[in-house]
Amino acid sequence: MSDPRRDLPSVSTLLESAAVGRLMALAPRAVVVDAVRDAVARARTNPGAAPHGEDEWAEAIGDALAVRSRPSLRPVFNATGVVLHTNLGRAPLARAAIDAIAATAAGYTNLEYDIERGARGSRYTHCVSLLTELTGAEDAIVVNNCASALVLALNTLADGKATIVSRGELIEIGGSFRVPDIMAKSGARLVEVGTTNRTHRGDYAATIGPETGALLKVHRSNFAIDGFVSEASLADLAPLAEEHELPLLHDFGSGLMISLDAYGLAGEPTASDSVRAGATLTMMSGDKLLGGPQAGIMLGTAAAIAAARRNPLARALRVDKLTLAALEATLTLYRDPATAVRTIPALAMLTAPVARIRERAQVAARRIAAEVIESEATVGGGAFPTARIPSAALAIGGDAETMERRLRAGDPAVIGRIADGRCILDLRSVPESDDAAFIETVTRALAFA
Repeated sequence: MSDPRRDLPSVSTLLESAAVGRLMALAPRAVVVDAVRDAVARARTNPGAAPHGEDEWAEAIGDALAVRSRPSLRPVFNATGVVLHTNLGRAPLARAAIDAIAATAAGYTNLEYDIERGARGSRYTHCVSLLTELTGAEDAIVVNNCASALVLALNTLADGKATIVSRGELIEIGGSFRVPDIMAKSGARLVEVGTTNRTHRGDYAATIGPETGALLKVHRSNFAIDGFVSEASLADLAPLAEEHELPLLHDFGSGLMISLDAYGLAGEPTASDSVRAGATLTMMSGDKLLGGPQAGIMLGTAAAIAAARRNPLARALRVDKLTLAALEATLTLYRDPATAVRTIPALAMLTAPVARIRERAQVAARRIAAEVIESEATVGGGAFPTARIPSAALAIGGDAETMERRLRAGDPAVIGRIADGRCILDLRSVPESDDAAFIETVTRALAFA
């Protein structure tokens, strides 16, 4: 029996066909040639499903061209029920932030130019007035993420010195990021005190010595310890740090700017809480509960922030004009907390009444032919780790793994979850403004199921 792969057309033969020639108008020739090679290679690995005739080959090559032309980073629908999903980019931006990015990207800006003086300025001045206004801090600096802010703080104030941390706060977050590792890279020397479940103010006091450079408090944002537990709060440690003239650093993480207690999400401190409690420097993320772009925000005393600005690392960790534009626009919304909750997508999704989520799911189910079920969403992003938020979801019929793959292969991809043998799409993490596009995308992805 002859090998069917011998009958496959050559790359040059396919390139000479009229149908493939038309693809040359859609992409550079080199890209089309690579797509032809992809289609031939795919047919070679599965000759039984190889295209036949010029039209089928053109379709196969067109599909390969679409894959090659598709950007690596592209939008998806987050239907996992995890609102601040780190793998899916955490917080989506408010419309004001998106508009600010577009306006800033379109031309030149005063990124490092002082318009009033007509001289060189500093990018570190942008967003500072809003951050100090909203949190009560004396000064602030913005770098590229919270880990960067922690490195900068430690390297500025405790390089080569002992930094005291509770054993119960030596956390690991996503991507194998561990506090001890980041401290070692910063130049600070880790000194552990207390135990995993109980650490007291006296443990810190007994450990302070001539080599101590700072006290570090790490907010356990992605897990909780219950039972026989105790910890020294920032307010407990502030007088101790002042007595010994040591900086008190707070890795706060979540970036919560306003209390969400009224919406059933309690127990997470706000940035202003950290400042009022006496932290010398507070480090937090911009793309978690704050609902802005990826950024590391450092709030603190004027002297400590000034020292951080002078550190050469600050230049290596600085942010660009687009991040600053998005962050400033997001922070401006917080001047009216009600506006922030309504217009910042992460906050709007977290605080939406479950009855409204259920209504949206019922509308979607009439188009998608899915069952509406009760669900539980989570905050994600290392915040409110034990919180379970009532939600509503679509349960798609059929084989769960097949449905999940079809949805993931859509354009845009729809990312859900499999639970109890069914493919589940939770509406809590889908912005209401995206409902029409979401329904259309799911319907299209499942059309041939």
